[in-house]
Amino acid sequence: MTREISQRLRSVQDPVIAVVNDLVQAMPGTISLGQGIVHYGPPSETLERLIDFNSGPGNHIYQDVSGIPALREAIRHKLSNENGISLDNRDVVVTAGSNMGFINAILSITDPGDEIILLGPYYFNNEMAVRIGGCVPVVVATDENYQPCLDLIEAAITPRTRAVVTISPNNPSGVVYDKEILLKINQLCFKCNVYHITDEAYEYFVYGSAEHAYTAAFPESNDHTISLFSLSKSYGFASWRIGYMLIPEHLMNPVLKIQDTNLICPPVVSQYGALGALQAGPDYCKPFVEGLNNVRLLVKDALDGNQHVQLAHTEGAFFYLMKVITTMPAMELATRLIKEHMVALVPGDAFGLSDGCYLRLSYGALEANTVDEGVGRFVDGIDSIVQ
Repeated sequence: MTREISQRLRSVQDPVIAVVNDLVQAMPGTISLGQGIVHYGPPSETLERLIDFNSGPGNHIYQDVSGIPALREAIRHKLSNENGISLDNRDVVVTAGSNMGFINAILSITDPGDEIILLGPYYFNNEMAVRIGGCVPVVVATDENYQPCLDLIEAAITPRTRAVVTISPNNPSGVVYDKEILLKINQLCFKCNVYHITDEAYEYFVYGSAEHAYTAAFPESNDHTISLFSLSKSYGFASWRIGYMLIPEHLMNPVLKIQDTNLICPPVVSQYGALGALQAGPDYCKPFVEGLNNVRLLVKDALDGNQHVQLAHTEGAFFYLMKVITTMPAMELATRLIKEHMVALVPGDAFGLSDGCYLRLSYGALEANTVDEGVGRFVDGIDSIVQ
């Protein structure tokens, strides 16, 4: 007799990064342009803070559900002084990465059957979390430049809508949302009595003339804006699993109920490391971001003009989202690129792109001296496979 799994989970897509990584592991020597990671690690201050962790015997037992007081205070200082965000009627919760922050938010504000508006193409883990929460993802298309369309968002809001989700700089497109568009979305959410969940994991990864707008800094945003942040990208902190939420004060109790049940507390050793990262501050990240901008331009030069690829203009994160001119399904193409050319990208199906063959290329793990090999394999593969 076969025992049933959750009906709710049947509607959740398989985690695409794990699927791609399994293929990569089977082909040793494959260069991955798939997962959104950076090529550098944490600052020295991170490791220095581990001495403080080790010197306190109490650090080996459970600590505050919302995060250790010193880290929460450091985050408050960063949000207020660096980002210009008012902390009135708001609170900070340290999470095990911003993915945890997102599912905390979904479970705190929704009931089964409620709707969450995602902008397409969406971040696959957000869509997965909405479905895991028993809610309905309502996907609203962006324009030809992947910028949000306010009128389409407004038309999608119903009595069951609980939140609009924005990600800027964006995963998967790499686009930085225009500040005025974000402001209008935030005002629309206020007017319609829904939350605005804003994911700002790539806050420092902006290039050229682009500027990142902190949604929580907008006027009258305190009571309906949920902002998610992460140290994974900026500080090379991916495996340490530390992010944080800035939430309206009235959500503190429900968020803590969820986090206590799921996690008890974020890893305390990682929280001490995060104190060191925030001590180093954005000055630590700047030279790496400048280096990635050079990589971004090298990748663009390598892909521009390729007859098989349509490339969107981007000024943020470390992604290129491209449409490949072929009738081949994206997963089939991604699999062949790994098996035949030993280079991995993420198929666009995972981001809700069903009107053609899309691939997301992540260049965060590349340094300037490795661009030629990784992107060269991709270009050779595309030219060989796509006819």
